[in-house]
Amino acid sequence: MHILALRSILLLMLLVSIGLLSGRAATAGRTYPLRIGALTAAWGPTPEIIGLRDGLIALGYREHEQFAIGVRFTQGDPAALPAAARDLVQDGVDLLFVGGDNDAAQAAWQATTSIPIVFAGVSNPLGSGLIQSFAQPGRNITGVTDLDLELAPKRLQVFQEMLPGLKRLLFLYDAAHPGSVAEARAYRDAASRLGVALVEHPVRTQEEVQAVLAQMHQGQGDGVLAPGSMALNIPGFILEAAAQRVLPTMFHAAFWVERGALASYGPDYYDSGRQAARLVDKILRGAKPAEIPVEGNAKIEFVINRKTAHAWGLTIAPEALFQANRLIR
Repeated sequence: MHILALRSILLLMLLVSIGLLSGRAATAGRTYPLRIGALTAAWGPTPEIIGLRDGLIALGYREHEQFAIGVRFTQGDPAALPAAARDLVQDGVDLLFVGGDNDAAQAAWQATTSIPIVFAGVSNPLGSGLIQSFAQPGRNITGVTDLDLELAPKRLQVFQEMLPGLKRLLFLYDAAHPGSVAEARAYRDAASRLGVALVEHPVRTQEEVQAVLAQMHQGQGDGVLAPGSMALNIPGFILEAAAQRVLPTMFHAAFWVERGALASYGPDYYDSGRQAARLVDKILRGAKPAEIPVEGNAKIEFVINRKTAHAWGLTIAPEALFQANRLIR
């Protein structure tokens, strides 16, 4: 079993063990614990889901007694999300939470018109049709959005400034995933302006991903840009290949840097989850999701793993070290 998947599943087992509980008691007119069904295409709880839990606790909600979170994940398979969303609805959850995936948000939105849905870390909810407007989302959904796609050009620029010797960057993405296709377009335009050669590899299977990464030593690229989507487990395979072949990598989230990747530049997804907890609190107090404005998360993190850089013999530009929000030593 993939080691990242195993670790995430162990964490999942912990959350589920405190998760969808039966025998709820009524308190102040509401049945507790509130059963939150979290949906993700990842291999287990995402930073947004952990942030939601911590955010609710910070607001004074008692885990086990007043809320419980159960996670349904599809291990990098977006096509399995609609069925997972329907399962959560059939399980009788009180609220659906989507952490960091537009596909998961769409699946939840299509699964129910009555159960409240709160998302976090979802890009472009208006353009994708999830909401009618930021001020009045409509129907049964609200949440916290970010500018992850808009950050793609800056992410590439930051990567180049970190390691000025990077001339050819590899970008693998799921050819069937609309968000990843849009991301490739954003990187393509940015690479042209920055004078960087972008080597694109649209793939359709995990076997293709592994084959492309195995050829990296043949001069296909000096570094790798990881996609934001978990489709086909591309980020996980990139993390493994980077450790084996000493490949400079740039990810969207600090989650990967904490696990050995070189760097990340993107929204603080954990903070998105904590921010979403306030929206859940409003729903618990009687507000309708359709009338709760969608919020934005403007907190951007630039994280560098200096331990990885040292182990790989990489010299990070001093300016990049100075600009980083966090250095992992």
